[in-house]
Amino acid sequence: MSYKRKLIEVALPLDAISAASAREKAIRHGHPSKLHLWWARRPLAAARAVLWASLVDDPSAHPDRFPTEEDQAVERRRLFGILERLVVWENSNNTELLAEARTEIETSCDGELPNVLDPFCGGGTIPLEAQRLGLPAYGGDLNPVAVLISKALVEIPPRFAGLAPVNPDARDRFGSESWERAQGLAEDIGYYGRWMRDRAFERIGQLYPDATGLDGEKLTPIAWIWARTVRSPDPAWPGQVPLVASWVLRRKAGRPKVWVEPVIDRDATKITYRIREGGEPRYPRTVTRGRGVCIATGAAIPGDYIKSESRAGRMGAQLLAVVAEGRPRGRVYLPPTELPEPCAPAWRPQGRNPKKLTGGTVYVYGLDEWWKLFTSRQLVALTTFSDLLAEVRERVRADALDAGMEDERLRIHDGGFGADAYADAVVTYLAFVVDKCADYWSALCSWHNSGEKMRNTFGRQAIPMVWDYAESNPFSRSSGNWLGQVAWAQKAVAAAPGRGFGDVEQGDAGARLGEAPSPTVCTDPPYYDNISYADLSDFFYVWLRRNLGDIWPQETATLLTPKSEEMIANRYRAGSKEDARAHFEKGMAGFLKRLGTVQHPRFPATIFYAYKQQETKRGEQVSTGWETFLQGLVDARFQVTGTWPVRTELSNKLLAQGGAAVLASSVVIACRPRQPDAPLATRREFIDALHAGLPQAVRLLQDQAIAPVDMAQSAIGPGMEVFSRYARVLEADGTSMPVRTALALINEALEEVLSSEETELDGDTRWALTWYEQFGRDHGPFGDAETLAKAKNTSVAGVVEAAIAELKAGKVRLVAGDDLDEEWDPLTDKRITVWEVAQHLIARLDNSEDDAADLLQKVGGGMGDRARRLTYLLYQIADRKGWSSDAVAYNRLIGAWHDIERRAAARQGPVAQTLDLRG
Repeated sequence: MSYKRKLIEVALPLDAISAASAREKAIRHGHPSKLHLWWARRPLAAARAVLWASLVDDPSAHPDRFPTEEDQAVERRRLFGILERLVVWENSNNTELLAEARTEIETSCDGELPNVLDPFCGGGTIPLEAQRLGLPAYGGDLNPVAVLISKALVEIPPRFAGLAPVNPDARDRFGSESWERAQGLAEDIGYYGRWMRDRAFERIGQLYPDATGLDGEKLTPIAWIWARTVRSPDPAWPGQVPLVASWVLRRKAGRPKVWVEPVIDRDATKITYRIREGGEPRYPRTVTRGRGVCIATGAAIPGDYIKSESRAGRMGAQLLAVVAEGRPRGRVYLPPTELPEPCAPAWRPQGRNPKKLTGGTVYVYGLDEWWKLFTSRQLVALTTFSDLLAEVRERVRADALDAGMEDERLRIHDGGFGADAYADAVVTYLAFVVDKCADYWSALCSWHNSGEKMRNTFGRQAIPMVWDYAESNPFSRSSGNWLGQVAWAQKAVAAAPGRGFGDVEQGDAGARLGEAPSPTVCTDPPYYDNISYADLSDFFYVWLRRNLGDIWPQETATLLTPKSEEMIANRYRAGSKEDARAHFEKGMAGFLKRLGTVQHPRFPATIFYAYKQQETKRGEQVSTGWETFLQGLVDARFQVTGTWPVRTELSNKLLAQGGAAVLASSVVIACRPRQPDAPLATRREFIDALHAGLPQAVRLLQDQAIAPVDMAQSAIGPGMEVFSRYARVLEADGTSMPVRTALALINEALEEVLSSEETELDGDTRWALTWYEQFGRDHGPFGDAETLAKAKNTSVAGVVEAAIAELKAGKVRLVAGDDLDEEWDPLTDKRITVWEVAQHLIARLDNSEDDAADLLQKVGGGMGDRARRLTYLLYQIADRKGWSSDAVAYNRLIGAWHDIERRAAARQGPVAQTLDLRG
């Protein structure tokens, strides 16, 4: 059947989406990631953009309304304007903009809004953004922790949206004031969180005594810094010795370093510690890569010895320092003091943590059960707050009834809206706060000496050993305290859309596909050899099961999270790398095949893929997982209609890796079920079709100012659209062409398309382009330069006259950017070239976009367009040669091109046509 192409299948304002996605890393207050930790979340901006662009028609789908390419370009720019505003964080709850965006969706969908489904919903980003756009949002995940997080984002806030808080303090202060979205619920989370803090302090506050400052002043501790210890294997020192990765407590620019100095009493075979300010630590670290050294004797402490001592229960801990709250908002570092020992905790989380885990695990040190990751004091604190959840639920319920909420006796998991369900909701969020505190209150946390704050357990997707760990004070006002975690959760709920339909269920992704009626699928499936989130999430699940078992019985029914069904290639679980890969590919193939049968025919499915390149032994940059995934799509009878790299690093941040420009990105794949009557094609037919369709697609990408660094990935979309439109592409021997071969042919065709644009350039520029590829910015022989000049229908004297090159002592080189004439005026230049325009635009951009716009206004749109296309060619060369600084400059010019164009157009210069005719 025919379909209307959607915006995502033609063009996207990638720079705006990537910039907004990267900026989210700096967003703290109100971001849903602050509600509960979940790993590898997709940025909200990217999910919002992809959903909207997959539902809104591209102008080319309406030739009756937009008959020419120029008409389509104008309409596309209007849609881009909406999308560029839509992805901005501050506009997340802009009701007018969201209404405008939804109107575009309704117009494209003829009023029929599709159901959006993410069957791998993880932290809930995609269902949340679907709901924000006013779409029915369905989610699913095998992992119960992910399901509970997603429910808390998309199911609970709409249920209690617009309600005033029920706590007596808010009722006294605000009366009958109206509340937007779930802000009333958020207010209650803050109030009852503070109530829990006060009750907990009454019960265990004595375990966290004040510290005494150097002047005798009582100070509130932020953290206690501990070192793990083992008995020295050197008989000359029979006591315990510390395993310390860093003695430094404060390492901040402009301030003296603060560090711990060990004092070794050899007579008493005892080590004490004092705090020093200024200078450098006297002793080096005593543990590196799991191997230690005895600080008293210098004897080596083998890694196996440390592991065996730890597994035997003989690893201890010594207090190194106390970090306290100074005034104002400062940090005071104090020597260690005695701390009261708590009673044994009445409960501790059960279950084994992962024996093998990519990135590291503490299992090898005998910390093989979840409770062993915490000190006794930490377990007492966490169980105290956990025990208070039952009390706070009854208090919330009573206050809700007093506030006039219905006493329907229906719990939240049964669909309730009354006092019982509301109390369940508040407790759900406060149970998340317990989880957040567990992340900051384990014996695997450390002290961030440059930020002077707590570093949480999951600084990365692993559970590695921390030697000098930091124990947080739940009752401080600083890093890692209870009320701080309450505030993060409260703000996340207050900022949630809090409207529309949301439904999240636990289960297998394939099964979930059949439960949402006629969905359009947008999802972020697991990467084939990714981290096992099931293993990691048990850290939280063991607490959630205790704290929410009564509220969410179905989601907490199992002792630990499901493992064997998790769709990743876990070589530790499968037994071998090959078996792990087979498990993943079989599961993903089944999912994609099922997806093809349920995807709404009017819309493309959109899939986020964590793109990652690996270098082969021959130096080729390949992505086996990427190729495998595309092959799976093709085998499942999908036609790829778009591939878009969404960068999550800051704009223009290129990394040189192996001589190639590489950036961290996800690739968004748009795809539709292939036509059932799709034909076969030969290799030649595929190549011919590729060469027929790719030039126009590349020209469109360039017109949208796709960054050169993104061009190759973006061009895969139209290339794979050609390849996957066929049932199979046959090689000369009758075998089916694999995706890897198709990708290589697409890359070759892209290079030919870009290189063919050289014919539109003047002879001087064509000489400079070839010379740049051969010599870069270095000198080359005059004879080579003259030979090349003749081939390009120019001369060395001509390129020197054009100020492109310089000739000295029989050597020729391109004029470097620093040597460009700052007073150059294209209106008086007698031999203007595209090369010159491009180089001066780059130089002017270093000053400002206004300077670059002044030049573009003078040279005119035609000459500017050629300079822009030349920049793509230059980037291609620089990237291939590994000239990263040049690649950054070329990429930056294209990235800023639309802004420069807008500024130039505002100047409305009268001379552009003259220069265009010269060019």
